[in-house]
Amino acid sequence: MTDGAHAATGPGRTPREVATHCPYCALQCGMTLRDESGRATVLPRQFPTNRGGLCQKGWTAAELLDHPERLTTPLLRDPAGGGLRPASWAAALDRIVSGLRAVQSGHGRDAVAVFGGGGLTNEKAYALGKFARVALRTRHIDYNGRFCMSSAAAAGMRAFGIDRGLPFPLADLGRADTLLLVGANPAETMPPLVRWLTEQRERGGRLIVVDPRVTATARQADLHLQPLPGTDLAVANALLHVALTEGWIDRDYVADRTSGFEAVRRAVAGWWPARAEALSGVPVADLEATARALGTAERVIILTARGAEQHAKGVDTVTGFVNLALALGLPGRPGSGYGCLTGQGNGQGGREHGQKADQLPGYRRIDDPAAREHVAGVWGVPADELPGPGVPAYELLDSLGTPAGPKALLVFGSNPVVSAPRAARIEGRLRDLDLLVVADFLLSETAALADVVLPTAQWAEEDGTMTNLEGRVLRRRALRPPPPGVRTDLEILADLTARLRGGAGGADATDPRVVFAELRRASAGGIADYAGVSWERIDERDGVFWPCPAEDGPDTPRLFADRFPTPDGRARFHAVEHRPAAEEVCAEYPLHFTTGRVLAQYQSGTQTRRVAALRRAAPDAFVELHPDLAGRLGIGDGEPVRVVSRRGELRAPARLSTAIRPDTVFAPFHWGGAARANSVTNDAVDPVSGMPEFKICAVRLERVDEP
Repeated sequence: MTDGAHAATGPGRTPREVATHCPYCALQCGMTLRDESGRATVLPRQFPTNRGGLCQKGWTAAELLDHPERLTTPLLRDPAGGGLRPASWAAALDRIVSGLRAVQSGHGRDAVAVFGGGGLTNEKAYALGKFARVALRTRHIDYNGRFCMSSAAAAGMRAFGIDRGLPFPLADLGRADTLLLVGANPAETMPPLVRWLTEQRERGGRLIVVDPRVTATARQADLHLQPLPGTDLAVANALLHVALTEGWIDRDYVADRTSGFEAVRRAVAGWWPARAEALSGVPVADLEATARALGTAERVIILTARGAEQHAKGVDTVTGFVNLALALGLPGRPGSGYGCLTGQGNGQGGREHGQKADQLPGYRRIDDPAAREHVAGVWGVPADELPGPGVPAYELLDSLGTPAGPKALLVFGSNPVVSAPRAARIEGRLRDLDLLVVADFLLSETAALADVVLPTAQWAEEDGTMTNLEGRVLRRRALRPPPPGVRTDLEILADLTARLRGGAGGADATDPRVVFAELRRASAGGIADYAGVSWERIDERDGVFWPCPAEDGPDTPRLFADRFPTPDGRARFHAVEHRPAAEEVCAEYPLHFTTGRVLAQYQSGTQTRRVAALRRAAPDAFVELHPDLAGRLGIGDGEPVRVVSRRGELRAPARLSTAIRPDTVFAPFHWGGAARANSVTNDAVDPVSGMPEFKICAVRLERVDEP
């Protein structure tokens, strides 16, 4: 019986229950799942991150387990008719293996690529990376977390020597005297986190929000800075300028625990508040008030999220706020620090164990000879047979089907047709492939294009671990087995490996407990060290914080107390300068366009758009614009409009709101088809992280006169 589960249900028997976690965001709220007479329901569960609370997405999560559109048999594209038809597993796997062999025989090993997801368990993320590098021996693997966390990850690595979303427990948020949220809207993206914001304000703390929109979170703030999209770095440098001018810098901390401050001091000397106001539109008085709230409080936390990070200068923008945190002496102090609000359910663990193009398990660099030797030893292959670094997600997707790019792609846990920037172009690239394989439990927009679709288990049908935004490794527990005809991702990868090797598979590779034990060995000694994290240890407490090198040693809820994991133990300042967005407004495209989420939907919407209650709460896409802009263009509330960029267009009803700047329009990215926001977004990428510029591009807005 699964750990944490009561007896299975049946006539006259006790309903089966398991203690597990929500399948959606990185908060990973605790919940109890109950199966009574074959019907799954969600019950509250006391857990540190959510204290029994859930958002509407969490309360309705079980409805997808028995959804009528659930995939329960493999699908093969009919070469004659072009449509997808049911097939046996043997036929589907044979088609995949023969296609992979043909592609690699004709074009080389790197002609096959793998694309993963930030919602996969640690075990599946690890197995996917191993499958790409050992079974396929391709360098081409990346994942949709590149579109989420990569800029904050790169900034954290170069400043602190480590990438963990929150280097302190979530409860610290409630203790902060000043809390600065930059590009974060947790009231809609992870509502149970708001209880910590409420606790913080009830204690007399100040909440300051930086966001171009008056979001649900911004409405709760004591002070809201509403900058032009793409100018957050100017705001960060101006705040540090004021802190320096007013003498709020912790000079002992800077001298004892950091390096590189002098270059940053010189760089921000020119960022007087009036200059930042001219660029960002944030009044000087608000910049000075924010700097004062940060510089004079005892406990201060600065958090960034996608609004600041999803830019072609996202790494530098995050670095600007990290510089501010270091100058104020925040990291490593209880109740203070810098952190990042990770987005996807396993956005943290999913990037630690081998899905990223340049990484091996344990957050090791794939071009590090020592790292290659260690992981190759665990995998039982020569280190020189491991492929080198691949390319970031957008570059990979944009190369598909081209003469020099991969000719086959396997997709697990992602829907790039909706989620990738310049999505129409990426959809075309997917259509150009010789072989597209998608593993999913619903027919997403990407799966609908596939040559082979493999039905996979859902979150409540398999065991595994997840790592939440705090770096807390958690246990996901199965309530019941998958439906007949459905396999887990681990089983699919093991089956493909066995066939590619001529039948030499390993049954252990399908057992998540065994896979996690191997992951622990592979991560040992790495930055993200899970060697001391066992399922039993997780079960004994409310999760285990990495790094945790030894089973009989401590874990690490709080980082940086004594030193930073850099060669000299010091955090590193980096001078960063504001630069314009990759695409600026002009006469033809005079408006700024930005994207984001809404409360009732999640990611590309493949799951949440199929839940009746969530569909009622947020049934359709929309384009949010200011009434002044609507008046100039003759657009009424609810009228259909077209948002046009140099890359494509979206169509949706107008939603008039004073929450948006008059020079900016907003659309949520949860819908495909004509309302696909990412048809419009810019595919310019950050040169360090590979993050696309989702949050700003130049557009024009048009009325749609036809129905």
